[in-house]
Amino acid sequence: MRVLLAVSGGIDSMYMLHRAPELFPGASFAVAHCNFCLRGAESDGDEAFVREQCRELGFKCLVKRFDTRSHAAANGISIEMAARELRYAWFRELCLSEGFEALATAHNANDNAETLILNLLRGTGTKGLRGIPDALSGEAMTVLRPLLGTGRDDIQQWMKAHGHSWREDSTNAENDARRNKIRNQVFPVFKEINPSFIKTLGEDMARIRQTDDIAEDYFRQAAKTIVKENGKTLEISVVPLIGLKHWRYVLWRILEDCAFSAETFGKLCALLERYRTEPMGTVTLSGKTFQSPDYILKGRRKLLVLEKRDI
Repeated sequence: MRVLLAVSGGIDSMYMLHRAPELFPGASFAVAHCNFCLRGAESDGDEAFVREQCRELGFKCLVKRFDTRSHAAANGISIEMAARELRYAWFRELCLSEGFEALATAHNANDNAETLILNLLRGTGTKGLRGIPDALSGEAMTVLRPLLGTGRDDIQQWMKAHGHSWREDSTNAENDARRNKIRNQVFPVFKEINPSFIKTLGEDMARIRQTDDIAEDYFRQAAKTIVKENGKTLEISVVPLIGLKHWRYVLWRILEDCAFSAETFGKLCALLERYRTEPMGTVTLSGKTFQSPDYILKGRRKLLVLEKRDI
């Protein structure tokens, strides 16, 4: 197995680099390092450090420099999103051109907990409570995250005990980014309350994944008799929908990727509740419309018809 290791030079990725033969027994490795050219000499120092570490360990080191700010400006996206787009596009390119079977990233248990809290604050369904998947298979590459069960404290202890060095990203100490605020300001408070909170949240996410899998099975079975594709539209049969005990959940799952606001979804549920409970014929669906930025949901006699907006 040929594995491409994404290595920034930070403590997590350097831990993965040093332990790669244990994490992936029998595999062969190469390292991919992205220089996003955002921190001047510090970014160049990271690149030089990773190159030297790879030379000492005998790993091939592949490096690419990006004009991240220009990419962000040209596409109207944040610097963080631009860096993500650039690195994963390059990683896919490398996997295809160099024949790597998987990409390994150094996301750890702390990253997983941070993602959970961010998703909760942003508002999320059960997908956002599952945490970061430990593996993700795509058309161009498989992404592996072997450190999701390992906390940053354990990583730091191992690195110090074995005398290994790493690079500190100075921006990690800044609290302008939401993730940094959670890491630097919120998590220390959590640790005071529960020193093992990272482990606890990880166990909670594992249980949520199991529960969500059960809910997914329920949704898929229910949707078979409720949802029908009709050309470019999706038809939702209202009578079998509202006959379900958990009809609000099923409806939300059908519409979850359509960006309907909480207010709009609430109004839709209120209408269907009236349709379900009031005498037949007193509440009509026909003529009712519900809109999101990209979709329109139209009421018909016993149907809700979902169609994409013409932009």
